Amino acid sequence: MQTLDFFFEFASTYSYLAAMRVGDLARTAGVKVRWRPFLLGPIFQTQGWNDSPFNLYPQKGRYMWRDLERLAAELGLPFERPVPFPQSSLLAARVALVGLAENWGEAFCRAAFTAEFGEGRQIADQTVIADLLRGLGVVPQSVLERTQSVEIKAKLRAETESARVLGVFGAPTFVTADGELFWGNDRLEQALAWARK
Repeated sequence: MQTLDFFFEFASTYSYLAAMRVGDLARTAGVKVRWRPFLLGPIFQTQGWNDSPFNLYPQKGRYMWRDLERLAAELGLPFERPVPFPQSSLLAARVALVGLAENWGEAFCRAAFTAEFGEGRQIADQTVIADLLRGLGVVPQSVLERTQSVEIKAKLRAETESARVLGVFGAPTFVTADGELFWGNDRLEQALAWARK
């Protein structure tokens, strides 16, 4: 089975849409998806940005929020603009890495994105993350403890560095086995088609 790497950022608006679509589309395409959370902040810093481009360029930001409303409605997804934006995604990304090594990672990712962009909840808040974990039948305390481990911290740094080396500059980005990059939620179908070749 062909594989597709799905690099996503929990603070990324369009990663929300992609995360909610990628599972069904990949199954239909017969492509295995590897979920790869990473942090955009360090990558943005190499581009000279200290904030989301949607904040740095207000006109672009206004367009993005309206676009997200339209697309979420079209997909039947809930949408509520989180405040502040962007949210700190560090905790959610570390929890995702714990879960992706087990059997609840993808479900957690979808739950965290829904909490943030569907309900406007604070994903940097441990109590919110704990609620999401309990909803998945996962004991929060041991997971939250593991997020502070050297292993998980190093894994997230490594994923972020892998994204940078591959040329990832935004999220979501899809990378096929032959190294082809596809940036954006609207390139998901094209990335899956390329991965099948």
